[in-house]
Amino acid sequence: MSLWTSFAESITHYTGLSPTAFFTILAMMIVTYKIVCGMFVAGGDYMEVKRTNEYVIREPVQLGDQVTEEELLAYDGKDPNKPLLMAIKGQIYDVSRSRMFYGPGGPYALFAGRDASRALALMSFDPKDLTGNIEGLSNSELETLQDWEYKFMEKYVKVGQLVSSHRTTQEAGQESGDKNENAQGNEAE
Repeated sequence: MSLWTSFAESITHYTGLSPTAFFTILAMMIVTYKIVCGMFVAGGDYMEVKRTNEYVIREPVQLGDQVTEEELLAYDGKDPNKPLLMAIKGQIYDVSRSRMFYGPGGPYALFAGRDASRALALMSFDPKDLTGNIEGLSNSELETLQDWEYKFMEKYVKVGQLVSSHRTTQEAGQESGDKNENAQGNEAE
């Protein structure tokens, strides 16, 4: 009993509080700490948050200008060791930092590893719209797609370009015209 008495006297001497008040305040502090910590990250979720942040820290991998749609499918988020990629109008972006949206289980997971231009322009989640083919879209749908592209250009790093199988005849004509101009320019030099 003398141990408790000396302990109670020490509490009163150092804190100016009675032992009852001291332990009540201590208990309230512990409860407050637990509540505040629980509001931010639950103990079991800590490792998931840490894993998610690892994707943000990674340096984007540059794929180049000759990526096929089949090669892009390998970056759909199913392999946690690969970045999460998505294309708009043939431009491939690293969307790994938004894994909670584009990764497995995310609301836009079906867009990952694909050129989702048509689906974004139409605001569609229909699997048949998961293509880079934008032929037949209205001006307002093309504007919607352009808005999406600007958002991606602003937020994500471009890591490559698709070799498209959905080019329009007009795009192909422009490309061959550009090549002819370059060839004529080189001949002039």
